Amino acid sequence: MRNVADLPLHGGHVPAWLAQRMRKLTRLVLILAVDEYGTKGLLERLSDPVWFQAFNNLIGMDWDSSGSTTVTAGMIKDALWREELGVKAAGGKGRKSRATPEELKTIAGLYDLDPEPYIRTSRLVAKVDTVALQTGYQLYHHVFFLDNEGNWAVIQQGMNERARMARRFHWFNAETFTLEPHKAISGVPSQLALNTVSKDSREYQKTLLDVVQENPRRIERELESLKAMARGYRPLVYYKPREPWERDLLKRYESLGKLELNRKALEFAREISLSNYEEFLLIRGLGPGTLRALSLVLELVYDVHPSWKDPVTHPPDPFKFTYAVGGKDRVPFPVERGTYDDLISFLEKLVERNREERALIRNVTKITKNWKFPREEKRPT
Repeated sequence: MRNVADLPLHGGHVPAWLAQRMRKLTRLVLILAVDEYGTKGLLERLSDPVWFQAFNNLIGMDWDSSGSTTVTAGMIKDALWREELGVKAAGGKGRKSRATPEELKTIAGLYDLDPEPYIRTSRLVAKVDTVALQTGYQLYHHVFFLDNEGNWAVIQQGMNERARMARRFHWFNAETFTLEPHKAISGVPSQLALNTVSKDSREYQKTLLDVVQENPRRIERELESLKAMARGYRPLVYYKPREPWERDLLKRYESLGKLELNRKALEFAREISLSNYEEFLLIRGLGPGTLRALSLVLELVYDVHPSWKDPVTHPPDPFKFTYAVGGKDRVPFPVERGTYDDLISFLEKLVERNREERALIRNVTKITKNWKFPREEKRPT
């Protein structure tokens, strides 16, 4: 089954006339969703890539653009701060993402929550999707949603400039950050991914924590020996390679990026006596290169293997929601301003009604539930 969107990197901007309508429709949908499902229910839906993509399509954004994430998340954040629904958002694209800790402190103050666990969570999910899970995407967008009951969700996005593609990572109330922690991942599957948070990574993580307690110089020597091995000769080392696929293994790691070690990070890890993989990931200075290098040592020397499976999710297709008002880039048709204004007017009246009257509107869903859109109209924007 295809993913919800390919998310190629797109430039451009949203015209003012459309942005104005998007803000109004975003606010109305959020009010209805919170009234129907509560704040936790809203966060669950935002962490569902199909629901989020359908939301994006409904308000008229591109169905397959990287900008659909940044614009839609920005619209949602703005609406949540303007309307008191019991849930707020922190962070955003680029510089705004770095303001997440301070904004979380503000939100926690409003809802009488301790901000520190959420600030730690924000750092940890970013580290997982850049270091623990390496798929060639560099994060540039991070939005953290927090409600008055302490429920949270994160939507973050990374870019692969070489492939000109984006990938979106969804999180919701994760109980563990080191074993299958994502609610979903949306993007184009890769043939190669270094995944140290797969469900089969317990032994890998335990061995890694044991290895980083060793002298970093010893780890460096092992890594240099492995590099030399890949260059075509085998130096004398204290272990004897057991498998014939050693060169292929190193090529896999080199295809993910440069092999390097941050000795300061490893020395710090040795000093503080790490007790779990989360603490290791949160070490400042620990980057993708260091973990790739350590993973190579673990796989070849200690016969402990990380996963190479890309955990991209394959959900159903929400493209039909682009038929609500049209798409910004004229797919499947140009945005119809009159239809958009009529929809906003109808929903404004709906918000004013009580819940019993709204329940009658649900019958409308029977019209579209089994409708299949023309596949030929789903084309790249």
